[in-house]
Amino acid sequence: MASKLTRRAFGAAPLALLGAAASARAQGNWPTRPVAVIVPFAAGGSTDAVARVLAQRLSTDLGQNFVVDNRSGATGTIGMAHVARSRPDGHTLALAPGSTFAMAPHLYKLPYDNDRAFAGAGLIATMPMFLTVPGASPIRALPGFLEAAKRPGANITYGHAGAGSSMHLAAELFLQVAGLEVQAVSYRGAAPAVQGMLGGETRMTMMPASAVMQFLQSGDVRALAVTTKERSPLAPDVPTFAEQGFPGYEVVEELALFAPAGTPEPILRRLNAATAAAFAAPEVRERLAVLAVSPAVGRPEDWPAHFAAENAKWREVIRTRGITLE
Repeated sequence: MASKLTRRAFGAAPLALLGAAASARAQGNWPTRPVAVIVPFAAGGSTDAVARVLAQRLSTDLGQNFVVDNRSGATGTIGMAHVARSRPDGHTLALAPGSTFAMAPHLYKLPYDNDRAFAGAGLIATMPMFLTVPGASPIRALPGFLEAAKRPGANITYGHAGAGSSMHLAAELFLQVAGLEVQAVSYRGAAPAVQGMLGGETRMTMMPASAVMQFLQSGDVRALAVTTKERSPLAPDVPTFAEQGFPGYEVVEELALFAPAGTPEPILRRLNAATAAAFAAPEVRERLAVLAVSPAVGRPEDWPAHFAAENAKWREVIRTRGITLE
């Protein structure tokens, strides 16, 4: 009996090895069919625009169509839920911002486990944000805004793109470190929030560069500070928060690529390498610059720690500021 079991075991071994080899070949040949790139927001926004630039280049470089699929709702969590349920073979991906993967999970009851449902191919791009006031405002620097906000009866309000958006939480983090209380006004998107400020409904916004650069260039909006650690080449005359007395304040609008948990590591690495090559191409960098987006492709192995740190940061802001969905 023992000898028969041994023969069976040895007979099965080549089959297992053949299966493993076939799996390895499939991963090495990825993609083998069109790839869906889920953008968890409606078409037309900055996340969608970056996804379309990347998808077009990857389609050329990898020889399969990368097709953007917009699935919006609940600050991106509806689209992410679709990816979480997908087969982990590298043919369904998500391109999502920090508001979706590090902020919304602490405000919504999710149909997926945000910590375990995804494999990260890594950070791919960043955008600065700016604290802005109307161009006609007498406030010309951050200290002036702080002084105005602290005056009795100041009645200063700020606009944001909806509860849990990056605009909302970036502003709340600043108010926390500055010791200010300023009333928030919620809009349905970044563009209406800008228009609300220009129309006199609010006095301040914390805007992503993609939404505000045209207004900075026209003079309709004035930037008092940039949220990045260093000054942004997009607006080199705008000082950082650190330069103006807030060295611990830094917020970067991030974009990252995700696949369903269980996606083989060779696929994630090939996707990461292809993204890095795409974003290194001069013509792609030019298109991203028009969107006020800076390529920042990180390694897949660095992503888990970064993902955990961002989630911890925004979880604490939401808790301490008492932020809930409206």
